[in-house]
Amino acid sequence: MPDLATLMLFTAACAVLTATPGPDMLLIASRSLGQGRLAGFVTYAGIATGSYLQALAAAYGLSQLFLLVPAAYDALRWAGAAYLLYLAWKTLHGPAMLFSPAAETGTAPLRQIFLQGLLTNLLNPKMALFMLALLPQFLRPEAGSLLLQVVVLATILNLMGLATNGLVILAANRLGRLMSARPGLARWPQRVLGAVFGGLALRLAFASRD
Repeated sequence: MPDLATLMLFTAACAVLTATPGPDMLLIASRSLGQGRLAGFVTYAGIATGSYLQALAAAYGLSQLFLLVPAAYDALRWAGAAYLLYLAWKTLHGPAMLFSPAAETGTAPLRQIFLQGLLTNLLNPKMALFMLALLPQFLRPEAGSLLLQVVVLATILNLMGLATNGLVILAANRLGRLMSARPGLARWPQRVLGAVFGGLALRLAFASRD
């Protein structure tokens, strides 16, 4: 188990990292805008689950594969970009995601929303490299079980992310409710989500490892 000083330092680092707007926050906000709070929190649950898996991979050296075999990094990067482009196309060509304050589940099943958040996280090799750069600094072999340390640190990261993204979800949900009162804006949440998926695909496709 990491000592208190290590936990406090890691928590401070996570607070800064999670407060910085990024692709995950944009995806969560757009889901909440179009389909309500529940969809936003389910999206975050998928992303957080992916973070646990990425943390375990980094701790046990699996993420170093991307450094040793550049082709593996590029293959995952292009797979992730293709998946996000598919989601963008499917979102833009699907039925309008009318915001429903009562159900707050929209047109996409919650299981599908969760898997989209999970796969978006796992198919981003930069997330794996980020974990590889962050976690080893706070792991202490003399502190006991490596698995326990990874789970504790990843939980702290996800809890800080939940605090930040929870505010984003509530704000986007409020905006979605306001937009639902204007029929002319009915398709805008769908267009925003499609644009987010497309933007993330391009960002991932043209991103370098630096």
